Amino acid sequence: MFVRMEGDIMILSERKERDTIAAISTAQAPGGIGIVRISGPRARAIADGVFRSPKGKKISEAAGYTALYGWVYDGEEKLDEAIALVFAAPASFTGEDVVELSCHGGVFIMRRVLEAVLAAGAAPAGPGEFTRRAFLNGKMGLTEAEAVMQVISAQGVQSARAARAGKEGALERKITAIRETLIDAAAHLAAWADYPDDDVPQVNEEELLQALREAREALDKLLRQFDAGRAIREGVDTVIVGRPNVGKSTLMNLLAGCERSIVTQYAGTTRDVVEDTVILGDILLRLADTAGIRSTEDPVESIGVNIAKNRLQNAQLVLAVFDASVPLEDEDKQLMAELEGIPTVAIVNKTDLDSKIDMRYIQKMFPQVVSISARNGEGLEELQQACAQVLETTSLNPSEGMLYTERQRDDAKQALACVEEALFAMELGMTLDAVTVSVEGAVSALLELTGERATEAVVDSVFEQFCVGK
Repeated sequence: MFVRMEGDIMILSERKERDTIAAISTAQAPGGIGIVRISGPRARAIADGVFRSPKGKKISEAAGYTALYGWVYDGEEKLDEAIALVFAAPASFTGEDVVELSCHGGVFIMRRVLEAVLAAGAAPAGPGEFTRRAFLNGKMGLTEAEAVMQVISAQGVQSARAARAGKEGALERKITAIRETLIDAAAHLAAWADYPDDDVPQVNEEELLQALREAREALDKLLRQFDAGRAIREGVDTVIVGRPNVGKSTLMNLLAGCERSIVTQYAGTTRDVVEDTVILGDILLRLADTAGIRSTEDPVESIGVNIAKNRLQNAQLVLAVFDASVPLEDEDKQLMAELEGIPTVAIVNKTDLDSKIDMRYIQKMFPQVVSISARNGEGLEELQQACAQVLETTSLNPSEGMLYTERQRDDAKQALACVEEALFAMELGMTLDAVTVSVEGAVSALLELTGERATEAVVDSVFEQFCVGK
């Protein structure tokens, strides 16, 4: 255990000597370059055991931020040509001595190189163990560590910005500012209560109220942005629904950029769910094209209709498609009723034909209505903007820092609850001791959020979600 106890809380800050670890840090797939990373007190010595320079240069003798050319050996067997990059502690990603062996990116070759490194004395790295050591060695906070995986998984401009901002400490700085406000308030409260006979200024209740309100506002804003931020980072489960032949499959193909769904003039062509992932603007949509929703005697088609209705219940976004060339039917209106309370963009398709639809009725039922011609590719920009409005991503600035994990959100919610308790206690005229307890609870929750006061279980849960090699 690399922890110290503070009451019943484990503080993960003290470093002890540990095994030197190794893993393949590039994708387990053929590529131009593959990297085996070694980190720990014996990283250089272990690398010397497998790496040989033509001029006899030793990795153990190299300065930090040095590159050496040579070959990787398993005993006397030459495995591959390689570049050895040397990073000296503490100026490395993990804060330890690190050696990275860059070889050809074949899967077999990389596994052989890793086997040789393990045989030379390294231990296999667990999921996220390199980043975990960076956290334990004070190279980054817990929110910055969590952002590392967001950087790896980013699939759009906005998600990449959010991940980069998190890795650079934007969220931690925001949380720290809130926490410092609360710590100042708690310190003044404690000093005034514990040393009444000393020359400690009396607590100014108006100033205290202002500080608590500012903290509440800041935490509330972070929490309100969580769902919008998640849409940017993780993508959105999106269902395309509507009556048969309104253009759902044509829309699916337009968004996907290829023929993903079969399009015919016959109603009921789509019977199963056709899925694809697309980027609309800066938002990743996990699209599902469903069977046309209508009453049918066809037992196979009815199964598809039921599946479509079930998918609606778990959808984060619905694209409800209506045919502009025909009047609204009872099945259209029934669908509108079923979509109440579900984030929805109403799409009036086939604007290239004469319009017979009641637009006023649709606009009354949905806050976001877009007119498009899926066949001609018209209206995509308007659809993009409408989706952003529904998902509330338009006013989001990922570079400012945001909550991006359930763990972070839970800690922020706990801190907000404690701040609201403190405000409620003041409004009821309770003693300042009660206020102090609530303020200290908020501070503790924020310390847990940033990892400055985190249990071993919390840290384990964060890093077990990482891939091996990072």
